[in-house]
Amino acid sequence: MKSVNRIVGVIFGGVYVVVGLLGFAVTGGIGFIARDGHLLLGIFEVNPLHNVVHLAIGAALIIAGLANTRAAKAVNGTVGAVYLLVGIVGFFIADTAANILALNTADHILHLGSALVLLGVALGADKQVARPTGPLVA
Repeated sequence: MKSVNRIVGVIFGGVYVVVGLLGFAVTGGIGFIARDGHLLLGIFEVNPLHNVVHLAIGAALIIAGLANTRAAKAVNGTVGAVYLLVGIVGFFIADTAANILALNTADHILHLGSALVLLGVALGADKQVARPTGPLVA
């Protein structure tokens, strides 16, 4: 697995699966889509829906990363784009009824950071190098 997209996808996917599982340890007793969640690692606010989203995203990244470079690149780019949107929109919905994932500022920053890495890798790594197949024409 020499593909940067595959490696990043599997690593990020693994981290998001672990975060999703750990989230359930702190979200007992709150509603599935509670606006005010409990803190994971003392800083990231989560609720059960947020945990499920982390598990789903982690699974998608791992599956694509284990499949092939094309799938990993596509999923990294898609998840990166979604996280960019969630990271930006999160700042505007944090104190509203639309905040069904119990997002806080630490979540927004983490989502934006994840977006930058995943989008950067998807757009910049594993590009096919064009090799000339015939005589060079000047």
